[in-house]
Amino acid sequence: MMRARYAWSVALLALSISTVGAYGPLGHEIVGAIADQKLAKTSTAQKIAGLLEGISLERAATIADEIKSWDKNGPGDAKAYPHFPNAPRLDAQLRDFWRANQPTHDLNSAMPSHHWFHYTDVPVSGSEKYADGKSGRTKWDIVHMMNFCIGVLQGDQPEDNARKITKPIAVVLLVHFAGDIHQPLHVGAEYFDGQGHVVNPDEGADALDDEGGNSLTLNLTSNGAAAAARPPRFHGFWDSDAVLANFPPLPETMTKEEKYARTEE
Repeated sequence: MMRARYAWSVALLALSISTVGAYGPLGHEIVGAIADQKLAKTSTAQKIAGLLEGISLERAATIADEIKSWDKNGPGDAKAYPHFPNAPRLDAQLRDFWRANQPTHDLNSAMPSHHWFHYTDVPVSGSEKYADGKSGRTKWDIVHMMNFCIGVLQGDQPEDNARKITKPIAVVLLVHFAGDIHQPLHVGAEYFDGQGHVVNPDEGADALDDEGGNSLTLNLTSNGAAAAARPPRFHGFWDSDAVLANFPPLPETMTKEEKYARTEE
């Protein structure tokens, strides 16, 4: 019972924050910070602190995105972010995790890309649920990977697994995935036929998906003029710009705690 409570704490406490837009870095940090507050002075918090070598969930919540900076030159690049010299065990395990899940566009690759773990592309047509079909779901999507991470924490999955997801890595991934799975474009996609008509691929139609909005660009205007030389992708806009637009303007001199308090008002 205690194992299950511990394993679910990181995921469920963060998932319960329905009013937080946990998409870009700031949103992920807020989810992690709230989880830190909810778990404060509990035995679970002590276990997490031990696994993460003192790194807070607020800080850990953005790591799964930050390691994408290693994709170009690998985790050995001294200029690539992040590095955790004060948490050497976690630092080494993050690099092992990246090496075991290197980025690839080959969907048939035996080694999955760590990018795939952040989303699932369930067709949005007809309000389809995850269990209703197969299109857009894979064994490496966010639903399966969250369950895998929970299994590692519960001891149902060995830490010496092919994906190199140890207990510390499982915590890092779960606190991030808790935000990702609440981003609509991380869990759904629109599918189109060759003529650009919306179709449901689970009904037998050949279709291309919008990759969670990544293949769609926005032509934004401001006072009748183009807002940007390079139109943003819909997914990126929703991840960051749309979230930040809903935060009140805050002075840069305010502490993070003061900003959180003002945002909650």
